[in-house]
Amino acid sequence: MEVKKDQIGDLIIEGKTKKVFKLKSGTNLVYILSKDRITAGDGVKSHEMQGKAKLSTQTNCAVFEFLNAAGLKTHFVSRIKQGCDAHDTAFIARDCAMIPIEWVTRRVATGSYLKRHPNVKEGYRFAPPKLETFYKDDANHDPFWSIETLIEAEMNCGGLKITKSHVEEMLAVTKLVFEVLERVWSTLNHSLIDMKIEFGVIDVNGKKEIVIGDVVDNDSWRLWPNGDKRLMLDKQIYRNMDNAKIDEAAIKEVKSKFELVAERTQALFGSMIPKARDHSLPPPPPEVGIIMGSKTDMDHANKIKNTLANEYGVNDVEVRVCSAHKSTQYTLETVAGLMQWPSCQVIIACAGRSNGLGPVAACNTTVPVINNPPVSDISQLNADLWSSLRLPSNVGCTTVLGAENAALAAAHIIANLSPFTWARIRAKQCYTDVAMRYANDN
Repeated sequence: MEVKKDQIGDLIIEGKTKKVFKLKSGTNLVYILSKDRITAGDGVKSHEMQGKAKLSTQTNCAVFEFLNAAGLKTHFVSRIKQGCDAHDTAFIARDCAMIPIEWVTRRVATGSYLKRHPNVKEGYRFAPPKLETFYKDDANHDPFWSIETLIEAEMNCGGLKITKSHVEEMLAVTKLVFEVLERVWSTLNHSLIDMKIEFGVIDVNGKKEIVIGDVVDNDSWRLWPNGDKRLMLDKQIYRNMDNAKIDEAAIKEVKSKFELVAERTQALFGSMIPKARDHSLPPPPPEVGIIMGSKTDMDHANKIKNTLANEYGVNDVEVRVCSAHKSTQYTLETVAGLMQWPSCQVIIACAGRSNGLGPVAACNTTVPVINNPPVSDISQLNADLWSSLRLPSNVGCTTVLGAENAALAAAHIIANLSPFTWARIRAKQCYTDVAMRYANDN
């Protein structure tokens, strides 16, 4: 997004590491500018770190772009267009009424958790992750609040009274954010040990909505390559330093960690968001093969293909027509062709009546095969279904009815290797659960 200097309005709020300005455009957008400042201990320890604002912005934007693309609700709108003032130290977000709670997720017991729970050994692994909430109050060192305390506080933020359902939503999304980022970092063998996020309330066409807010950068988490605390890349290295001994060399050491994280975050998270295809280039290797017994089933196959792309970010799909009965050799050649691509993780066979297509594919591949009979006449459902269910021994394929459900079943398989598809599925599951909770409030 392009932002000129004269479009930046009044300062709304200033924190230890950032400033938030109103934009003059009349929209409910803000300009969030990072500072070259690193702090710890509720601001008691504080130093100038030249270049930190750029590194923080780079990390934060990469994370939020991934979260947005994955379907999570956030305040993040866009980076500042290159060439504009402070394009690399600021970003654009929706104006939020921030909820004064830090939402912490822990995978491993370390840090302040051990001080509050001295009988727990460092390294204890929480499964599922441990969720904690802390009230933002520097003077009292951000005291721990129980979930019951948070619910009973009945906070009013931006005109929204925070109820039990709101608290449950934020707990669910907090866990989701951690698990999504944990899965991405794991592809580099980096362990996400714990992290904190914050939420805000925005107005969407007169309706209040809770979104992930603030900043997610190297101040927000503990990140240990190979799960080794000695290799930590996060702000903890600064927290551990003796304040009286922090000199230029010490700050340079801390900055080197932030530089590594910014570089890796940008490359890693950016690479996982599906890009628009350049149709001037050859099509990429398929992740999903859709085979169908007749060209008359093309609409059904395209529905699966479109659902995979639009809902789960799976764009690399190859569609082929082949009949196991009428063109057996060609069917075997088609399946063999799909198997030449190591990227192909699942085959969906769209065949009804006497379904030989799915079983033949399953007997000649090592990837999962999903039978998906394109039933148009409900009276023929039983006949079409039994030919996909009642199979000879040692034929391992599953059967799913409905194009959308077949796409979802395939996406579950893709998600084992794709953190982005995994995140898309989990985000849909999370917000479906949240909607159910609110439905029972009415």
